[in-house]
Amino acid sequence: MESFRTPVTIHESADKINYQTKCLFMGSCFADSIGKIMAGYQFPVLLNPFGTLFNPASIADNLTLLISGKTFTRNDLRYHHDLWFSLNHYTAFSHPNPETCLARVNQAATEATAWLKNCHYLLLTFGTSWAYQYKETGKVVANCHKLPSSQFNQVLLQPTSIIEQYNQLLRQLKSMNPDIRVIFTLSPVRHWSNGAVGNQLSKSVLHYSIHEIVKSNNLASYFPAYEIFMDELRDYRFYAGDMLHPSEQGTRYVWERFCDTRMDKATKKIMAGVEAVLKAMNHRPLHTDTTNHKIFRQNTLKLINQLQEQYPFLDFHNEIAQLLLN
Repeated sequence: MESFRTPVTIHESADKINYQTKCLFMGSCFADSIGKIMAGYQFPVLLNPFGTLFNPASIADNLTLLISGKTFTRNDLRYHHDLWFSLNHYTAFSHPNPETCLARVNQAATEATAWLKNCHYLLLTFGTSWAYQYKETGKVVANCHKLPSSQFNQVLLQPTSIIEQYNQLLRQLKSMNPDIRVIFTLSPVRHWSNGAVGNQLSKSVLHYSIHEIVKSNNLASYFPAYEIFMDELRDYRFYAGDMLHPSEQGTRYVWERFCDTRMDKATKKIMAGVEAVLKAMNHRPLHTDTTNHKIFRQNTLKLINQLQEQYPFLDFHNEIAQLLLN
């Protein structure tokens, strides 16, 4: 039968991910989407400890802060529109109370530093090479937090600076954690504020930079999420309603391609069991007091008990509590 797509060839990795593999995800919302799927399957993952980060300079700056064990102080915060916030963080960390804001950012940083010291995989997703430079400090910010545009200069990060920054960063990471491996991905999300040409220019800068970083560092590799969307999923049905972000179906397909090349058979077997539980928990019966639903609950609890006996690292206490309530 004639094929109506152009499959992207992905070489299988010899270094597999399993349920003992700790992973840290940082970067754009695409990293968050894939990371949440992985967390849903109960892999040990930590997602975006600074919130969503779009440009590579902010990702690298924040990783450097984690390596140094940085503690944020009141001097690191700004105040605008009744909120205290950090220019290193996404808006989810903002708060009307500065002490609460500091507690949030420092708790996340402390946890992430400890995680980074022991994790096996660091997965970084670059979203755009367009960035905003805060005039007061000259530094690129992770988020502008609706500060007046007059306080920023928009800049296009250059490949030479990205490559240099990451070559240095990867040396620091290896010194901190000799076993760490870094997987780079390029987000398929289109950043349309600079138009079609500006978006493609941005992605080209990132693509070239990643290629050069991976070429120079044997602890780094590249997963072609961007290419999968551009070629295998070359259709707007794989995008959300805004026609810029991937749809759930498209994201799941990229996740499946990732599993095909990064997970071993034993891990996939465990994942299949977890997925069966997840599907059962998503079932919404019209009537919960029927004999059929009671049998359904009993069978789901039996499946959970079997999985936990076989794989003690799985945790279904929330699912068990929900089933017992029903």
